Amino acid sequence: HSHEYQFGDPFHVDLRGTLMNGVRRGARSPVRLVPSDFQVFETEHAVRHATVLAIDTSRSMFLRGLFLEAKKTGLALDSLIRGQFPHDSLYIIGFADVAFELTRDELPALAENYMVQGTNYEMALALSRRLLARHRGGNRQVLFVTDGEPTACSIPNGGIYVNYPAPSFVRRAALAEAARCQREGIVINTFMLDDDPGLVAFVEKMTHVNRGRAFLTGPYHLGEQVLLDYLDKRSVKKY
Repeated sequence: HSHEYQFGDPFHVDLRGTLMNGVRRGARSPVRLVPSDFQVFETEHAVRHATVLAIDTSRSMFLRGLFLEAKKTGLALDSLIRGQFPHDSLYIIGFADVAFELTRDELPALAENYMVQGTNYEMALALSRRLLARHRGGNRQVLFVTDGEPTACSIPNGGIYVNYPAPSFVRRAALAEAARCQREGIVINTFMLDDDPGLVAFVEKMTHVNRGRAFLTGPYHLGEQVLLDYLDKRSVKKY
């Protein structure tokens, strides 16, 4: 499988495809090639991946000193992708009572907010789906970083419901979004920063619904776990 060469692609030339482009263009023997004739073979580096890194920005993340590590992880993943996989796409979102997209420039300056309560899995996953809908080829995934169970969701009047402990409809809303991701071919890999049995049990349900993976990681191993998971996905060649 090959495609037209673009600047930055590994230069593994598909000689037959390149020559045929020259012939089809009407070049006479000997075939004189122009830059647009060149075809290169797909390699792992050329396979496009689209990733959302969803970071819990709720009050508990700040109070327990977890958010700084999550922010460092986002910056490290952004640096890895821009440096090694320039054809891949990365989106970063934060979520507490609501979910919001962050640019790479906004992430370093994101300030601590001890007042925001709520962990809205539903809105975070819905926003992730919308962002990843821009990419139909390659692999699409959500790297979901949290220290708590869902405690918030959207309600029919357009508002946000927040409560702890969360009633069953909040959990159902989160699981419904995880199922929508699965139907759209989006894998959710969840990184839990706490070993609370309630959190672990809920994430196991979400992982079962989505057919993704779950990791129980302390804050100081979060960065390496996320980067290793990303690189592990990049070793899979898909078309």
